Amino acid sequence: MKPLSARFYQRDTTTVARELLGKQLVRVQNKKITSGIIIETEAYLGLDDPACHTFGGRHSERVKSMYLMGGHAYVYFIYGLHFCFNVVTQNQKKPEAVLIRSLWPVDGIATMQKRRHTEIIKNLCSGPAKLCEALGIDRGCDGYPLNGPQILITKNISFKKIEPKIVATPRIGIDYAGQAKTWPLRFTLPGYFSGRTY
Repeated sequence: MKPLSARFYQRDTTTVARELLGKQLVRVQNKKITSGIIIETEAYLGLDDPACHTFGGRHSERVKSMYLMGGHAYVYFIYGLHFCFNVVTQNQKKPEAVLIRSLWPVDGIATMQKRRHTEIIKNLCSGPAKLCEALGIDRGCDGYPLNGPQILITKNISFKKIEPKIVATPRIGIDYAGQAKTWPLRFTLPGYFSGRTY
């Protein structure tokens, strides 16, 4: 599995969010592999985005990974219950990221089913907290490079093939963000895997 290059992430965040669709997120843990194809993302645009954790130049222990060069993981804890996995983009002066919201499971499905306490494949990774639980991603993964060995993102489905199917809509759960809550920065592949099994 050849990971994407660092250059892939060190670009415009909205472009990265779109082009992550169809890529494969791989987690290697205790010699076990779990993975899924990325089918939903959200872009967070840093200093000028009220929905972003680094809005206005915020610095804290929680967000320090967002100030790394693009190509690292940013994992945060939410509601005292769940983890969310993000891909850091751009550079240290532009602390931006892409939230991975949903995957279609590929490898290690039995492991995911055990972790998630469900056998329904479409429910294993159908949300940011669910996919973290399924893949064994937690705060300890914060700051990991995305070229392995613990986490990597690889090519899978050709972007040219799926680009016409991408739908852009406003992001979810950010009512506090004022006008930014209407920005069309959520990207999905609705129905792309309908009827498909692995």
